[in-house]
Amino acid sequence: MRIALLSYRSKPHCGGQGVYVRRLSAGLAELGHEVEVFSGQPYPEDLDPRVRLTEVASLDLYREPDPFRTPRPGEIRDRIDLLELATMWTAGFPEPRTFSLRAARILRERAADFDVVHDNQCLGTGLLDIARHLPLVATIHHPITKDRELDVAAAIWRRKPLVRRWYGFLDMQMRVARALPDLITVSSSSAADIAEDFSVVPERLRTVPLGVDTELFAPGTAPRHAGRIVAVASADKPLKGITHLLHALAALRVTHAVELSLVAKLEPNGPTEKLIAELGLSDIVTVHSGLTDQELAALLRSAEIACIPSLYEGFSLPAVEAMASGTPLVVSRTGALPEVVGPEGECAELTTPGAAEELGTTLGALLDSPARRERMSLACRERAVSVFSWESVAAQTVEVYQRAIDRRGADAAPEGIQPC
Repeated sequence: MRIALLSYRSKPHCGGQGVYVRRLSAGLAELGHEVEVFSGQPYPEDLDPRVRLTEVASLDLYREPDPFRTPRPGEIRDRIDLLELATMWTAGFPEPRTFSLRAARILRERAADFDVVHDNQCLGTGLLDIARHLPLVATIHHPITKDRELDVAAAIWRRKPLVRRWYGFLDMQMRVARALPDLITVSSSSAADIAEDFSVVPERLRTVPLGVDTELFAPGTAPRHAGRIVAVASADKPLKGITHLLHALAALRVTHAVELSLVAKLEPNGPTEKLIAELGLSDIVTVHSGLTDQELAALLRSAEIACIPSLYEGFSLPAVEAMASGTPLVVSRTGALPEVVGPEGECAELTTPGAAEELGTTLGALLDSPARRERMSLACRERAVSVFSWESVAAQTVEVYQRAIDRRGADAAPEGIQPC
């Protein structure tokens, strides 16, 4: 197949979506398909040499080191740029809509080059135009309604209207999702949440889990660092539950020699940085950001425990990477996490989301039990290898592509004539 893979932002170190684009495109290429990634900034890094990249340039309003910048007048090229700037100026997040409009403009001229288009959680209105010309599949990792609920709840009253405005793109995503017949999500938990929150017909959703590179993410030969806990958070947001982990750590350090390696890009002088200082944890918390895959794999295999204290997860790529590394887990009993890690006590201990005291107790008990950690480590590795692989993800994704192509062929065939 000739596949156009769309992603409105794709840098691998900006979270799971960038990893998804890079790994899925490589898996599809390995199966013999032709893949071209269309991405806005930040662009993907280290794509498979067999995968083409087409840069869909935006105004890049959130780039470092000057996020929320005001572009020069000469940077404004067309009405889509004006829409992007106006949406940011009015406290909205424009990228899903504006990327989809730019991608639709490109693909309108290149429809003959592709058999199918695959959108990675953009769900912008431009997809409806693309779907008029080509079979289209969209991945929804989880409904962003969950992010909105938690961010609004965590905001002080004066900021709540601004947070709701930031998530203004959600109404568009809901409308577009309901209009598309072929949708992929990454867990049965996410499928149920998407069906409920987005009012999507469940039969339109196909569950295809994420995968992991089990050669890169693997147990090491060196001893693990005593007392080291690692946590990976793609964003410095309430959804990730880092606040609760820090409170748990503050209590845990009284009885245990413990340290936390936190993989996250924290907001400078933001709430997480302030809480680390307020709780007196600066000496045992090390923050890492912008790690390469190799550096992240080395960190995961060096820890005695990986912790995912999220208040919600539609999947959790860090959980799968930790399992592949043979690192026992302590995770929240929420969203897709129980589904990802398997039966309680096998690969992971489960705790109530947001319950810092329970989280600290569970972490301490696991630190005190080397034999249990060793047993869980073996189970983690076995589950990662047997259940999650990018080759399997790519093959299952192709089945959804074929269904979309067949559906379009059936819709286009004259009455009484069936497509081959």
